[in-house]
Amino acid sequence: MAFAAVPREGFLRPASRADAHRDAPIPIGHGQTNSQPRTVETMLRLLDVQPGHRVLDVGAGSGWTTALLAELTGPTGSVRGVEFVPELARWGAENLAAAGHSWASIESATAGIIGAPEHGPYDRILVSANARHLPGELVAQLADAGRMVIPVNSRMLVVERQGDDIRTSEHGAYRFVPLR
Repeated sequence: MAFAAVPREGFLRPASRADAHRDAPIPIGHGQTNSQPRTVETMLRLLDVQPGHRVLDVGAGSGWTTALLAELTGPTGSVRGVEFVPELARWGAENLAAAGHSWASIESATAGIIGAPEHGPYDRILVSANARHLPGELVAQLADAGRMVIPVNSRMLVVERQGDDIRTSEHGAYRFVPLR
């Protein structure tokens, strides 16, 4: 399982590492958190990442979800993480490099752009920040037969694309920092 291969401790600040076992969000600075493991597990299950997939991780933060996604895609896949806070993007990239997943990366998000459209389309998109509405610019980055998991107005949505047909389903209520 990806969680056993990618321990959460390596993606937390030193003062918080003793709390890595807690099933709770843990602050990582800049008003952001390392998400609750049970929530991450649910999101990954809903995302259904397969080996070889191209994945976008929006709100990569400390890099933990990016590393988990890389574990799921394996080296035949690729994972691109984007993070709005430049300091977190740098720290997340360092954490990810230490985890040894060379097929995954984290970069600072481009102001005014959600995701990384220049590198798409993606088979899977994971969004770890709460959107006020379903961002059309992320839906546009999904490949045909692609799937996205995103909290919208605190409701976890699965968005599936089949050609021009977009389907959504709800999967419970969750709290996340706002998508910027």
